[in-house]
Order: sequence, then C-alpha cells, then structure tokens
Amino acid sequence: MNFSHKIKPLFLLLLCFSSAAVFAQKGTKFKVTLDAGHGGKDFGAVYNGHVEKNIALSVALKVGKILEGMSAFEVNYTRKTDVFIDLVERANIANRADANIFVSIHCNANPNTAAYGTETHVMGMSKNASALAVAKRENEVITMEKDYKEKYDGFDPNSPESIVNTTLMVEENLENSIALASKIQKRFTNDLKKRDRGVKQAPYMVLHKAFMPRVLIEMGFISNPKEGGDLDTEEGQMEIAQAIANAIVSYKKDYFGSGENENEIKPSQRIEPVKSTADEDKPTPGNAPVQVDKPIDKTEVANGKVIFKVQISASGKKLETTPSNFKGLKNISVTSDNGTLYKYMYGETTDYNEAKQNLAEAKAKGFDSAYLIAFRDGRKITIQEALK
Repeated sequence: MNFSHKIKPLFLLLLCFSSAAVFAQKGTKFKVTLDAGHGGKDFGAVYNGHVEKNIALSVALKVGKILEGMSAFEVNYTRKTDVFIDLVERANIANRADANIFVSIHCNANPNTAAYGTETHVMGMSKNASALAVAKRENEVITMEKDYKEKYDGFDPNSPESIVNTTLMVEENLENSIALASKIQKRFTNDLKKRDRGVKQAPYMVLHKAFMPRVLIEMGFISNPKEGGDLDTEEGQMEIAQAIANAIVSYKKDYFGSGENENEIKPSQRIEPVKSTADEDKPTPGNAPVQVDKPIDKTEVANGKVIFKVQISASGKKLETTPSNFKGLKNISVTSDNGTLYKYMYGETTDYNEAKQNLAEAKAKGFDSAYLIAFRDGRKITIQEALK
C-alpha cells in the first residue's frame, strides 16, 4: 500500500509547526523593566539643587529609548512620569511583565561631599557598613506608603538585616544578577572613566520582591559638586544611559544570544574622574581592583560522580585563590564565563552532609549569600538532581 500521499501532507503540517516554533523562538523579545528610583512625594537625595528622582527618571527614559530602538528588546517602566510608586509595586510590575531583568536606577549621596564613584548592588545580605547604609536610605521610602508595616510583614527599614525574616529568593538569580552588575560597572569604568566602587550585595526591598536577575545602580554621588553637576546635565545623563544600555545588550548576548540591530552605542564624551583623598572614599578590600596572571582553575569532575561545592561569590574581577582573599578559606576553585565573570567556590566533596558543613563554614566566615552547587560529568546540575 502506498502511504506517500498521506505522509506528505502530514510532513508539511509538521514542518509548518516546526517553522512556527522556530520563528516564535527567534521573535521572542528580551524584556527589560527599568525602574526610575523615587518619584512624586519621594524626592530621594537632594544636594545643591540636584534632585535624585528627576535625574533617575531622565536616565531611565534615555536607557529605554536606546533599547527600544533595537528590535530584540521590549522595555517597560515602573514609572515614566513624576509619580510615587510603592516599592513592592515596582517589583510586581517587573513580575507581571515576565521581565528577563529588572534594573533600578538611583543616585548616591553622602554627607562627606568628597565621596564619588559608581557602584551597582545585587540582592543579598551584607555586613559592609557602607552598603547597609545605602540600603537603609533606599528602603526608608516605604514609610511613605500606607500601612507599610502590614504590607511588608513587619520589615523595619531602619534595620535592613530584618529582611532575612522574609522569604529570600537569592540563590536562583544571584549569579546572573552579579554578571549584569559587573558589566554595568565595567562600562562605567572603561567607557566613562568613572571611579569603580564595585559590585556589592545589600538587602534592598525593591530587589527582594522581583523574581528575576535584578540590580540597583548608584550612578554617582549628587552630593559631590563635580559628579552631581555632571549627573544633572543632558550630556552626562546620556553618557550614563549609553553605558547602562550597552551593558544590558552585552548581558543579553552572553546569556540569551544575539539578535538583529544590537549595535553598541559609542560614548560621546569621557568624564574625568574626581580626585579625592577622603578616607571614607577609599575602596574596601572586597571592592579593590586586583590584577593577577594566575590561570583559571577548571572544575574537575570525573567518573559520573556528583561533586558538591559552595559558591561563595561571583565577580568581574579575577582574584588569586589564596586564603587571604577569601577570609581565610582554603581549597578555593574558580571558573570563568568568557573571561567576564569569575565564580569562586569553596570545598569539593561527594558527601552532601559534608557539603552542608562547608556551606555553614563559609557563611560563618561572612559569605552570607553562599549556596550549594553540584556538578556531574563536568556539567552543573541542580541540587535536586544531585540528591536523586
């Protein structure tokens, strides 16, 4: 019996479905939620006539306009005008949009007007006093919200650490958040010659409720006369926006592939760094740039065994795997993603209980956001897979 006349229509039908699926996959846009910090009755920091809420909004709109000019991107905003938006609603906007990343844009400030430079934060716990101080200032906005104590389950903005009492979804998106933050800081440093204050972890309520890779950018200090003046100009804001947009494009290419019309925006002018000798403004040991030539170690897994390690940090900077760089921890290994992100891991064992002990030890040393990872045959797998 000849089935060719029956098979051909079926084949064509399957081909149509296959082509549609490929087209749909290629046509999927990379969704970015841009959050202009503060707004409305919440002015943010105000120094020398420079108002944080206005600068943040202007830069966010500029970043959005750049990305909207690329067909592979879809942008939505937590606000496009001078309105007050609850912190939890900002995160919910990103969640409802099913955003791939959430980027919250802010300006820094300090009573010491000599402080300057850029830093980008990811969600996490920190014992760093300056990081906690910034988180406390950004979180205080919730006191302007109605019934904030009930809405935020008793969270105390004067004690950022109290966020640990709520559900913390750090592990799943921490690596990608740090990767994005590192790219942003590199753009600020390389393209604009800004002073790099590093990628930091801190408990931000606006990041806590967003369930995707997310970062909070402090573009510079409006309390610094020179840096504040630059941030409050059209030219300075466009440079910052271009750097942020370029970092987002680079992140998408690394983690989601390239698309059409994703050309890098060249910075129009470079800003000279502000000189300062203030003690407060010196980089902390964890944020100081380090140049080393030691080859990157490779994760070695053999014989189909499951290997557990503790990921203690990820950074755009390459560090010597010596105990002095990791609060005394030994047996540090590191892997690299295309030389842009270095992931540092502590310990190596096939015993899950021993791995949990290593995790507890890492956290006791101050790596509060450390978490377990597992490998089989050189491939990273979930802990759930490892335990089966």
